[in-house]
Amino acid sequence: MSTRTVLLTGFEPFEQEPINPSWEAVRALDGERIGDAVVVARQLPCVFGKAIDALDALVASLKPDVVIAVGQAGGRTEMSIERVAINVDDARVADNAGAQPIDTTIAQGGPAAYFSTLPIKAIVRDLRAAGVPAMVSQTAGTFVCNHVFYGLMHTLAQRQATATRGGFVHIPYLPEQAARHPGAPSLALDTLIAGLRVAVATSLSTDTDIREQGGQLH
Repeated sequence: MSTRTVLLTGFEPFEQEPINPSWEAVRALDGERIGDAVVVARQLPCVFGKAIDALDALVASLKPDVVIAVGQAGGRTEMSIERVAINVDDARVADNAGAQPIDTTIAQGGPAAYFSTLPIKAIVRDLRAAGVPAMVSQTAGTFVCNHVFYGLMHTLAQRQATATRGGFVHIPYLPEQAARHPGAPSLALDTLIAGLRVAVATSLSTDTDIREQGGQLH
């Protein structure tokens, strides 16, 4: 049996944070074998344009079977398995290069949105079964996280890499970050690492997603 490859990406710190939980979590899994796959973890810059370019290069060189991009979402209470990426950049704050695009199209001529091709509801089910708080999220925002998520799915579509599954996961602050943001929720690093391990395993083993409620009213 051939060995499959799973690419996990996390971001460098941004918005005056000394660390980014996405990178801390994914790098802990670099080189780990999960099922019949080996995990490759790489850091992306929190910079519009440059982040997609870096991810494109990784996809081209590694030819991964699964790509899960991970990002920080301070204020969220659970691991958020993203459903959809939209074709717009609208930055509340500047990226790490000082750019702050407003109402800017990510891919000219690209569709308005792409859906994740990960088994998002099965991942949530398995995370909860493992004791990790999780939800299906209906918005990845309009900052660099959504930018990378859209760029990833656009790249896979352009390459017609139909066998490569891709998607995005948002994670909360780490406790040491939340301590500087009174009242903000957090999840421990060990919990996030365990959660990503589950997300990878489920993505590798689940061909067809389950059908169960995962929507929100608002």
